[in-house]
Amino acid sequence: MADGTVSRRTERVLASVQPFLTGMRRFGVPGPNASDFLAGNPQEIASREYVETLQRWLEPKDKSWFAYSIGHRPAAEAAAKGLSAELGIEFDPDDIFINRGAHHGLVAALNVVVDAGDEVIFISPPWFFYEAMILAIGAEPVRVRARQSDWDLDIDAIAAAITNKTRAVLINTPNNPTGRIYPPETLAALAKVLEEASERNGRPIYLISDEAYSRILFEDARMHSPASHYSRSLLIHTYSKSSLAPGQRLGYVALPPQMPDRELLRIAFLASGAGTGHIGADAVMTYALADIERMLNVDLPALQRRRDWMVSALEEMGYELRSPEATFYLMVRSPMEDDLAFADRLAKDEVYVLPGSAFEMPGYFRISLTATDGMVERSLSAFAAAAQEQSTLGAAPAPG
Repeated sequence: MADGTVSRRTERVLASVQPFLTGMRRFGVPGPNASDFLAGNPQEIASREYVETLQRWLEPKDKSWFAYSIGHRPAAEAAAKGLSAELGIEFDPDDIFINRGAHHGLVAALNVVVDAGDEVIFISPPWFFYEAMILAIGAEPVRVRARQSDWDLDIDAIAAAITNKTRAVLINTPNNPTGRIYPPETLAALAKVLEEASERNGRPIYLISDEAYSRILFEDARMHSPASHYSRSLLIHTYSKSSLAPGQRLGYVALPPQMPDRELLRIAFLASGAGTGHIGADAVMTYALADIERMLNVDLPALQRRRDWMVSALEEMGYELRSPEATFYLMVRSPMEDDLAFADRLAKDEVYVLPGSAFEMPGYFRISLTATDGMVERSLSAFAAAAQEQSTLGAAPAPG
């Protein structure tokens, strides 16, 4: 594309998402008997409660039901109430900006606080599109690896990556793909680093916290948000995960009550949203928010049982992995150095996993636990056979 057909910025965006596209498209559409672990998609029909909720709010109550709107107070109030209960912080409905899910929220936050040429630090392994979103607004992505021993944030590495151009740090907790929930002591240490760097730089550094999986927690795990430690935190939430309906986009950006310049930021989110389109959600989803807020359509006990089942089975086969604290996913070390080739090997038995190269972890692969029990059952013999083949060939060298 160097012929100028598209902008150089778009060329960089395309290069950043190419590994994900390669990982997702290499298998085509899994068949009816496949074990589909590729993405956090529903593998069963949506719950009757969720469907009936959308049907109820689809029916117009007045002539303005589908008219232009710059906000729906009951939705903001419901979101603020739910988030306040979840995090133990009192959020103001005026600080809730409804939008079409976490993806929209992330782009909205970046647009509001980041200028072209600024640097945005993000953590690797990342969600697939962080780098693309940063590039798309004309900023420079700066990659910092998580601590591989436990997948916690490497605070020293983040501090070392901050320059006078740093405008934001983007984290994801609970983390996809590692399943790590960053603990309070880590978030407090990060807050200290950002406060000192903001003072040194003479302008604030924002912390953008993608909290999409905040309600997908296992056992006694607790959600911890940087909003408890750092005043300039922008929180990104979505109902796509708790509803297990990623195609029905609904979420919001939240400003914590201690955020400086809240009044200016409130106006900025409205103005930026009008300019970029990253504002508001579809009318039906907005009206339904209060009902969806009270739902958890994910069967957490089943999800946890599936996690324990697969962790135990895979470890017994010789796979290396850590049991996640949260999210839909297991991140597993591939017995082959070439994770793409190993994913292809599993696909021969109709077992589909996402190669680690799609999320900057070559030598690993990711399994989605939203698969059914039947899919798990059918997959185990394929995982065992693939591991045995590699054991026979000799241990693969550890990924770099």
